[in-house]
Amino acid sequence: MRRKIPGTSMLEAFESAARHLSFTRAAEELSYTEGAISRKIAMLEDYLGVKLFSRVKKRLLLTEAGRNYSQTVRATLDRLEIETTLAMAHDEGRVALELAVLPTFGLKWLMPRLEQFRLQHPLITLNVTAREDPFLFSEEGFDAAIHFDHPVWTNAVSTYLFTEELVPVCSPALIGALQCKRPADLLAHVLLHKSGRPEAWSRWFELAGVADVRALKGPRYNMHAMLIEAARAGAGIALVPRTYVADEIAGGQLTIPWEMRVPGAKDYYFIAPEDKQGNPGVQALRDWLRAVSEQYRKEHDRN
Repeated sequence: MRRKIPGTSMLEAFESAARHLSFTRAAEELSYTEGAISRKIAMLEDYLGVKLFSRVKKRLLLTEAGRNYSQTVRATLDRLEIETTLAMAHDEGRVALELAVLPTFGLKWLMPRLEQFRLQHPLITLNVTAREDPFLFSEEGFDAAIHFDHPVWTNAVSTYLFTEELVPVCSPALIGALQCKRPADLLAHVLLHKSGRPEAWSRWFELAGVADVRALKGPRYNMHAMLIEAARAGAGIALVPRTYVADEIAGGQLTIPWEMRVPGAKDYYFIAPEDKQGNPGVQALRDWLRAVSEQYRKEHDRN
């Protein structure tokens, strides 16, 4: 059965005109005449049986139907363009994997190690996308993810990598040459929080034997990368995974004002849908991540 889908040239004309609210600018963008844009949109309105635009005092406006349809058309054309580009880039004999990863984890832990994976598996192309929140594999185009364990990962297999360890860090200039003499000294400074973990500092102080309501106060940032940069700039003390700040600590850009090993509340996992378990690329990436994570745990335990 033939699909009820308008021609792409009509959709392109509509999407551009809707975005610019101008037939003239759409014509310039698509290298058409203004009359051609007008005809394509008229054809689309006839096809749909609804008006997509209206004019009020010579101003071009979207109708409610036009507004709703433009959002769908834009998202669909964007996705179609991406998939077309991927199809054009397909290299016979190579395996392409789409991996979702926690943003700061990807930046600080995964990226420095990816060259190892490429050298070991030269026929696998790994495309990495940052995703802060869990998602349904059935609704996304990912083959796997590196994320925290979560109930949303149904019909998926999770492989444990390692447990995060939270550590307080700040600019050396904030506390001077000496470390704090006791955990409670940290309360004299601004505490920087991760938005999704408002209890992290309170838990850290409780484990240090210092329960204090001041542990809940301080500015919040929605990404660890922001916390790290704020701490480097001297804005306060951040509580972040040690994994993310190893280089900054080694380079003297950040210091640990009070050294105390505190396991985080999160474990990192490699997660892949059940129907991807037979994918050789997924298998190779899982095995490599398991090996480098084991090496990382051993090195961390020695320090």
